[in-house]
This record gives sequence, C-alpha cells and structure tokens, in this order.
Amino acid sequence: MEKKAVLSALTALSQETRLDIFRLLVQAGPEGHSAGAIAEALGVAPATLSFHLSNLTHAGLIVQRRESRSLIYSADYDRMTAVLGFLSENCCGRPANTAARAPVCAPPPEAVNTEDQGEPGHETPARSRRGC
Repeated sequence: MEKKAVLSALTALSQETRLDIFRLLVQAGPEGHSAGAIAEALGVAPATLSFHLSNLTHAGLIVQRRESRSLIYSADYDRMTAVLGFLSENCCGRPANTAARAPVCAPPPEAVNTEDQGEPGHETPARSRRGC
C-alpha cells in the first residue's frame, strides 16, 4: 500500500464521528447499514453524516451500494487490512512478509514466558521484543 493512501485513511479516521462510523460499519459486517440506520445509531444529523460518509468513501475505507431506494454503507475490509499491514510492516525489525494478508508481530513463543535469565539489569534479546 502506498504511503499517500495510508495517510488518507488515517486522516479520515482521525475525526471522532468518522471513527465512530467506521467502527460501527466494521461491527456490522459486509451487510453494512443504511445512512439512516447509521445516523440513528450515532445520533448524527443527516447533512453531517453525509459529509463524513463522503470523507470515508474518498479515503477508501468504506464502500456504498444501492439497495432499492437506500444507500448501504459497509467497511472495506481489504483496505482496512492493508492499512494495518502497512503500519505493522517490519514489526520488531522482521522482514516484511508480502505473502501474508495480516502482519505477524507476536514475539517469538520462547520470549512470552521467559523470566530474566541473564545478569540483573541486562535484558535478553527475547525480552526486548516483548510488546511487539
């Protein structure tokens, strides 16, 4: 994913109402919600909602489709995964895994339950990776 696309997505999500809308649509799954259902669930005025939906659509985070007379909005899960992948790429100094759809950033299994085994005040390399 290109840096400009990631910045566009992060800019869109950096506003409270848009973040709430996106999270609601992620929870709704592929079925999504109509604009009216989103407005009701979040207590957002229709004109304000339209502005925020447009911003999220432009950033590629949500998609809209027409069902009868309603516009239905849903999260674009591929774009969401791509943004998360970009953010966690090379986590803990590991090389990027372009074949994986999701980033692998868990510490090595041996590091999870390892107690300090070296001298006091010296972290082992496995301990320093905890939290990745």
